[in-house]
Amino acid sequence: MKYSVVLFDLDGTLLDTLGDLTAAVNYAMASKGFPARTIDEVRAFVGNGIANLIARSVPTGTDEQTVAACLANFRAYYAEHMAVHTAPYDGILPLLDRLKAAGCRVGVVSNKVDFAVRQLCEQYFGDRVDVAVGECEGLRCKPAPDTVQKALAALGVAADKAVYIGDSDVDIRTAENAGMPCISVDWGFRSRAFLQENGARVIVSTTAELEQELA
Repeated sequence: MKYSVVLFDLDGTLLDTLGDLTAAVNYAMASKGFPARTIDEVRAFVGNGIANLIARSVPTGTDEQTVAACLANFRAYYAEHMAVHTAPYDGILPLLDRLKAAGCRVGVVSNKVDFAVRQLCEQYFGDRVDVAVGECEGLRCKPAPDTVQKALAALGVAADKAVYIGDSDVDIRTAENAGMPCISVDWGFRSRAFLQENGARVIVSTTAELEQELA
């Protein structure tokens, strides 16, 4: 393999989490009598952490106290319902198994809240993932490089030995800020055209294509 460490985004890259995120958003909206959001709207809103997700989901002009209450309701609901519809994308588990067999170390770096990242990685991937880092107090979210740097430090590997894989413009900028190459996937929450418009240099559509890029 070209890299000793492969870091992945989570939502839209390893796991299709959109159904459970939409359900949690709409629970939070209903708690304040706000209109429900469609799954396509939530798809467009995700990628910059749950605080931004809720800020984008509430009606324009909603006061800060109500936004904060919606965020708290989202967190409470999602904590109990994060794995109802969520599932790995096709080919992900075999790919992770082959990476591990080839001697690669695997990490997950996400803007999802840290407890959810760790819980979902443990539930769906087990020991296939060596380190999982989510939104943490004191660390800037992606596209800042902080959480990537935390994962690399935990693995004891420099950025020039690693690659970052994700499905969004945020992931492209994160890799750039961390001094790493980026491979974009178009099976997630953003289209190939969107990724191209946002500077993606390498885009794959299947896990087989991804494995070829890593080999």
